[in-house]
Amino acid sequence: MGKVAVKLKKEMKTYIFKVVIEDDSFDDGRQAYHAYCPSLKGASTWGYTQEETLKNIREVVEMTVESMIEHGEPIPEEPEIQILSKMLDGQKTISNV
Repeated sequence: MGKVAVKLKKEMKTYIFKVVIEDDSFDDGRQAYHAYCPSLKGASTWGYTQEETLKNIREVVEMTVESMIEHGEPIPEEPEIQILSKMLDGQKTISNV
C-alpha cells in the first residue's frame, strides 16, 4: 500500500490518494503486479515490476482526477473506509463502510 500525490496544472492543487499494489501473476506463472486506488472507482492498472506499476497507477489517478474536474464531478477529499477480507477459498472481498 502506498500513496500517490497528484498535482494538476489547472487547479494548482495537490491531491493525495492511497493506492494498493498487490502481487499478481500471469497464467504461465510470470510475476506481475496489480494496483488500484480505492477512492477512485475504476482506477486500476498493472505492471511487470512494482516500479512500473506505481508509475502506471500514478498516470491513471492523474487522468481520472483530470476527467472528474472536466466533468464537474467532486474530487474525494477523504478516502472511503474499506475492509479487505480473504475468504477460506483464497478469494478476497472488499466491503465499503
